Amino acid sequence: MPASGKFFAPARTFATDVVNGFLAITHNGFALLGLTVAFMAITLFARPDLRDAGENRLRGWLAERHVAELGMPVEPAASERATAINPKDLPKEQAAVAYWLSKKYRVAPEPLAALVSEAYELGKSNKLDPTLILAVMAIESSFNPFAQSAVGAQGLMQVMTTVHTEKYENFGGRNAAFDPVSNLRVGVKVLKDCIARAGSVEGGLRYYVGAANLPSDGGYASKVLAEHQRLRLAVGLGTAPVMTAKAAAPSASPAPLAAPEPEATVKPEPATTAQIEQVAMRESTL
Repeated sequence: MPASGKFFAPARTFATDVVNGFLAITHNGFALLGLTVAFMAITLFARPDLRDAGENRLRGWLAERHVAELGMPVEPAASERATAINPKDLPKEQAAVAYWLSKKYRVAPEPLAALVSEAYELGKSNKLDPTLILAVMAIESSFNPFAQSAVGAQGLMQVMTTVHTEKYENFGGRNAAFDPVSNLRVGVKVLKDCIARAGSVEGGLRYYVGAANLPSDGGYASKVLAEHQRLRLAVGLGTAPVMTAKAAAPSASPAPLAAPEPEATVKPEPATTAQIEQVAMRESTL
């Protein structure tokens, strides 16, 4: 054998052994990795609690990385909490109402569309004109869901939360007064009761503002009814007959404990000093 052959033969043998050894280690390593993955898969399948914990930790880690990159908290489902819908998805009449109110009160049409849709649903179920409900909201809060008057009336419909606390129990408590839909539902319930008690829309509005027992409501009922007519005319609905409804004149006779039938007339009690002050304070916020 030539000298060069004697020199390269051991080198080839050594290289072959190294390659074979590497392949054997790699093969065994992949086999071990496969066994590990299979074992983990079986374990996670048998222990859902471990799988859930792992997923939660992974999601948490990814969220932390995302927050670190953006510099702010991230809530992908935050839009689901928003009281907003596309006005184009509403029926033609409701969309027209939403756009008109949006323009007049400088409020985004999407949240107004959600309120208009809810007002129409509540109006149907409570046998109230939905545009009257919207007119009350307009005069009370100008569609500000966080509004609060000097006497403590809160939210879109300016409901006296301390007086109607029990009505918010089904919505999680008094803080629901600042949830637009919850406040709207409670306010409509109060408005319906007031109208039933007074026997007329105008009289019901006097009860709603807390002026049923006072010589004057400061023009509150007239403001609401006028806005009601403007809204209906603006969207082509025509005038509503509620403008002819008259409230009962103040009287010294005590008000009944139970609500009368709609056609009955309730004679309010004389005004107290506290009531006069309350209405005066409310007038200053209108």
